[in-house]
Amino acid sequence: MSASTRTIPLVNLSDFENGDAATRAAFIKKLGDAFHGIGFVGVTGHGIPKSLIDDFYVAAKKFFAMDTDVKRNYEIAGAAGQRGYTSFGKEKAKQSKVADLKEFFQIGQETPAMSADERNPDVKEVPEFMALGRRLYRQFEEKGNSLLQAIAIHLELPEDYFSNFTKDGVSILRAIHYPPITSEPASAIRAEQHEDINLITLLVGASAGGLQLQNSAGEWLEIVPENDEIVINVGDMLQRLTNNYLKSTTHRVVNPPRDQWHKPRLSIPFFLHPRPEMSLNVLDSCVTADNPQHYEPITAGGYLDQRLREIGLKK
Repeated sequence: MSASTRTIPLVNLSDFENGDAATRAAFIKKLGDAFHGIGFVGVTGHGIPKSLIDDFYVAAKKFFAMDTDVKRNYEIAGAAGQRGYTSFGKEKAKQSKVADLKEFFQIGQETPAMSADERNPDVKEVPEFMALGRRLYRQFEEKGNSLLQAIAIHLELPEDYFSNFTKDGVSILRAIHYPPITSEPASAIRAEQHEDINLITLLVGASAGGLQLQNSAGEWLEIVPENDEIVINVGDMLQRLTNNYLKSTTHRVVNPPRDQWHKPRLSIPFFLHPRPEMSLNVLDSCVTADNPQHYEPITAGGYLDQRLREIGLKK
């Protein structure tokens, strides 16, 4: 794919983490412009080992290949899908009547103070699944914080503005399995159009295509990550905090052409969340005569709770 046909801009995180002042400034501007203009960006130079990502994909495939009865042992009552396994057909987009065509496993934050019950369940049939997942979680958390640091500078906030709230935040690493499609879906697609709830999402290339974003003209554009590129998008929390200055763009995962229905799809997003007490009250600097305040005050925890009910994960 040539640069001219790319749907989303591309930045190199190493420019920010290791560059001189001018290189860092150019990165911050490019990232800020991308998040303001289209809400998505591709990131290379992130340093997350490809072997770790590949090994986690293999382990996740092994987990999802198990019998449903075995997977259900890892479904945690009362966790609202925030830890462990969520079986097929439970989650839907907030405006949709039909559940998405997927099952998933979520790995949540772990801190030394947590009891065994509060931690993620270990999968005894595939022990490497959680071992690799915990390592990947920390890598994503670190790189996500670098990107948020750049965004804080772009917004003229203190450099550590977000990291003060994301330490021990309730971020989620989610392994999503879209099984082969065996019969004509009742209007459902693999993941109906939606916006993410969190601050930013980091997504390593899926095992099959289908990810699309909706641009400001309402057209659906395919996102095709290249090589080791991670796709990053703005979530609703960051859009809310910046009073719509940074865009939480609608996206979806469409079904493949009929001749590829037999192919499953595996996708690994990391949803970067702050701690529940973080204020999402609109930043004063983002309220202007042209852009009056669009949102009521709320905390990150209050907002997350509201959204989990809308998508059917919390009763």
